[in-house]
Order: sequence, then C-alpha cells, then structure tokens
Amino acid sequence: MDLDDLTPKKPKGHEIGQDLSTLSEAELKALIDTLQGEIGRIEAILAAKESSRSAAEAAFKR
Repeated sequence: MDLDDLTPKKPKGHEIGQDLSTLSEAELKALIDTLQGEIGRIEAILAAKESSRSAAEAAFKR
C-alpha cells in the first residue's frame, strides 16, 4: 500500500459547472460569498492591468 493512499485528501474547491444540488443552503451561501470575493479580486487585477496599459499608451504616444 502506498503512503499517499493513507493521506487525507483536501476537498476540491468549486468547479465551474459542478452539480450544486448536493450542497446545503449554508454551503451555497458560503460559495456565493467566496465567488463574490473572487470576482472582486479579478476586477482589481483587471483595473490594475488597464491602468498599466493606459500609462504605457500615454508614454508612447507621439
């Protein structure tokens, strides 16, 4: 028997398209909170990238 077989596996996070019918109400609410936090994080990164691009375009304008 391999030792990896005895190590508890960390549960996977949410996967887009996964079956949500098996989740409880509390789990669904927690998932919404997690996804909203992730959306905020993505929006912040996107804004930073847009700002960098705008600054580069302004620096190289003729």
